[in-house]
Amino acid sequence: MSVSPSGAGRYAPSPSGDLHFGNLRTAVLAWLFARRSGRRFLLRVEDIDTQRSSTESADRQIEDLLTLGLDFDGEVWNQQDRYPAYEAAVEELRARGLVYECYCSRREIREASGAPHVLPGCYPGTCRDLDDVTRDRRRAELAADNRVPALRLRAEVTEWTVRDHYAGDYTGEVDDLVLRRGGQCPDWAYNLAVTVDDAAQGVDQVVRGRDLLSSAPRQAYLAHLLGYPEVGYVHVPLVLGPERKRLAKRDGAVTLRQMLEHGSMAGVRSRIARSVGVDGVSDMGDLLERFDPAALPGDDVVWVAPDQRGR
Repeated sequence: MSVSPSGAGRYAPSPSGDLHFGNLRTAVLAWLFARRSGRRFLLRVEDIDTQRSSTESADRQIEDLLTLGLDFDGEVWNQQDRYPAYEAAVEELRARGLVYECYCSRREIREASGAPHVLPGCYPGTCRDLDDVTRDRRRAELAADNRVPALRLRAEVTEWTVRDHYAGDYTGEVDDLVLRRGGQCPDWAYNLAVTVDDAAQGVDQVVRGRDLLSSAPRQAYLAHLLGYPEVGYVHVPLVLGPERKRLAKRDGAVTLRQMLEHGSMAGVRSRIARSVGVDGVSDMGDLLERFDPAALPGDDVVWVAPDQRGR
């Protein structure tokens, strides 16, 4: 792994609840990859979803990460402080004719996305080429309901290729992704915010769960349009619940605070270390010294709650 003294890795949780074991494991992996490659390691609070985010959750998440033993460089960034930067990025794209309004409801998008000629999960371009009269009418209809249109990128490609540490060259679909969500609460979209912020913070290594691999081409393409440097991706295996679905609170004592009710911090660290391929370690410094990216298990981890382990 090449050393990048001027680059950075990051962990960027959404403050909508306490971090569970899978979140903590991904945070540790992001820290390990950054520190082993000589990068700065940053923490960013991705709180653009104003309907779900809370300051209390953010504070608890930060406390848990520090208690676990992770250290960060610089100040914590909050995306709610970054709205002018997102607006500037959209205006740059708009000046080049790469932004248009979208008036579709979620139901309309879902129904149109099910058409045979549309790639699953991709926006079908319903509002891409509407005439001015239709746009004025649709905009007025939304305004009458105290809503605003979404803003979408007018993509000029249908796919893009990124380089991932484990997956290699990965080519995924690119559609007219949302830049700003519509409705009565027009929050900035995740794909825009994460792309702008990674560039602003000098992040050149993104470590996250491999369920997000398919979103990397969209973000990389957007970064390309905005003239940002390429990012190196590291998509890692997930932690799944007992039924091999996304880990959730119903799966037992999954948060750090819950796990500490059943055991020690050393036990939590040891369990995370084992899950990333390092046995017999309960100290973060020792884990950093012994961690080998090539030895990271390739299979997803299936969660077993501490009380189910006889502890």
